[in-house]
Amino acid sequence: MKRQPLLILVCCFILGILFQDYFSFKQNFILTIAIFCFLIAISTFIKSFFISKFNSILLGLLFFGLGICLHYLNFPNASQVSFQPNENIVFKISKKLNSSEKNKKYEAIVQIGKETFNSVVLIPKGSKELDFEHYYKAKAYVSQPQSPQYDFQFDYAKYLHRKNIFYQCYINDEVSSAIRNDLSFGEKISQKRLEVLQEINHSEMSSKSQEFLKGIILADRTEIDSETLQDFNRSGLVHFLAISGTHVVVIFGMLYFILMKILPLKFRKSVIILSLAFIWFFALFIGLGNSVVRSCIMLTVYFVYMLIQRKPDLLHSLALSAFIILIIDTQQFFDVGFQLSFLAVFGIFWLNQPILKYLPRQDNYLKKIIFNTVSISISAQLATLPLVLYYFHQFSFVSIVANFFIVPFSEVIIIFSFLMAGLMALGLDFGIINIVYNFIIDLLLKIIHWFADFESLFFENISMNFAEVSVLFIVIYLLKFIIVKFNVKRFSQFSWVVLFFFILRISFTIYENQREEILVHQYRKSNVISVKKGNVVCFWIQHLDDEKKIRQYIINPYVSSRRVKSFKIKQLPASSEKVVFNNKVYDLK
Repeated sequence: MKRQPLLILVCCFILGILFQDYFSFKQNFILTIAIFCFLIAISTFIKSFFISKFNSILLGLLFFGLGICLHYLNFPNASQVSFQPNENIVFKISKKLNSSEKNKKYEAIVQIGKETFNSVVLIPKGSKELDFEHYYKAKAYVSQPQSPQYDFQFDYAKYLHRKNIFYQCYINDEVSSAIRNDLSFGEKISQKRLEVLQEINHSEMSSKSQEFLKGIILADRTEIDSETLQDFNRSGLVHFLAISGTHVVVIFGMLYFILMKILPLKFRKSVIILSLAFIWFFALFIGLGNSVVRSCIMLTVYFVYMLIQRKPDLLHSLALSAFIILIIDTQQFFDVGFQLSFLAVFGIFWLNQPILKYLPRQDNYLKKIIFNTVSISISAQLATLPLVLYYFHQFSFVSIVANFFIVPFSEVIIIFSFLMAGLMALGLDFGIINIVYNFIIDLLLKIIHWFADFESLFFENISMNFAEVSVLFIVIYLLKFIIVKFNVKRFSQFSWVVLFFFILRISFTIYENQREEILVHQYRKSNVISVKKGNVVCFWIQHLDDEKKIRQYIINPYVSSRRVKSFKIKQLPASSEKVVFNNKVYDLK
């Protein structure tokens, strides 16, 4: 508690959030917790031997209780809206979402009669783009998203609920519009961003360069083709495409460098303040996405320490940033990006310097750039690996090499892309610059595709549960001590934990392989039948044309959840009443 008090208190706060999320305590219990927290807060002003002795424990309980109470207040409740399946709705969009194969998606504020609620609105992909300057009216099929049938499937309904969205509106008819005269400041900024995106669409760059530019600078990945996204995922470079801490730091550093060249050294504090103000304006312009806001808060906290002439403490800055974000919205903790970004920073703090000592001596600027990139990349990937396996069930060994080659050039690409977006925003479109940018991005995408093609180094459907993830984090924690100073005692501790991990993993695998089950999965208007026996499973699909999507949403999650070694896919005639698997007949009635 004495060395990192805020970090420990934030951990207690997070435990309170998890406690409330799991048990869902009601109002009377929350009121009791709130009174208990108030009494603890009062007791901190009372000087007595007993209270002083247990002061650290009381503070931990206080933050634990605050986590419970704030998460109760932040938990969205479904507004009771009475509607018919087909309704005339009036709506305005609040955010553009990633498109599907058939539909464009938007977050919107929808009105039916006198009732207003948040919803996802879906319109046919060929429809005209919606904007923030209009109200829209259309006939829509209104429904509530349902939780999945089985625990291994992604719970899209719960994901929307955490964003206070409880409805979906499907529009197939014509959409009429009316000009708005009540745009807020934020909506005006969003509309300007939308206009810049349209300017990029009308430029002479190739479509892939346009989508890359919109994704890397304006946080718009809504139209990126699936093949490009797959290449970034398989090469472990998806963080490069999404707006993250790297982008914010590079843009901050660019402006800081320019201003320091223009202004005298005595204005250094003013330069920091101006640079911080600019990145916050940039965050507002691109829609205040969760990842960019996290990065801006972390960077702001770090430089505030410098402004008040205190030595920056990375862990203290990390804890304070997390606390600010979670006080604003406790639901942010359940965002995968939140967990991965903070783990990556912690991994850099924990492992970067020990790994750097084993790399060749950095006796010039080029070597410092190269070897720091390698050590930071390895540290971040090691720290986030357990969660990556837990959430995505895939890993590519080529990602380490890909990051080594691509990340050193990311600063140049981000700055070039930022300048390109700036020119587009000003209505300037230079043909020669477009050609150069097009060439660079085309080359970059080809290199990433080349990395993604190493199928033998890419592993998917990796099973991983919470217990295994917890032990893996202990392994990574102990790894530092072996790197810093290798001895028999430390190696023995590390080896015992690794051995325990494999025992645990083998035990879960044996347990799953003893189970036999038949499941009926719903996909659109058809059924998918799975029969599992031991570590083998067979899937019967009615329409093989849907195989790719069924693999993504049903087969792969099932295989990783049930630790299946191999699977088969067969076509199931619509009139089938029985299936045969491993010489055994299964009745589908």
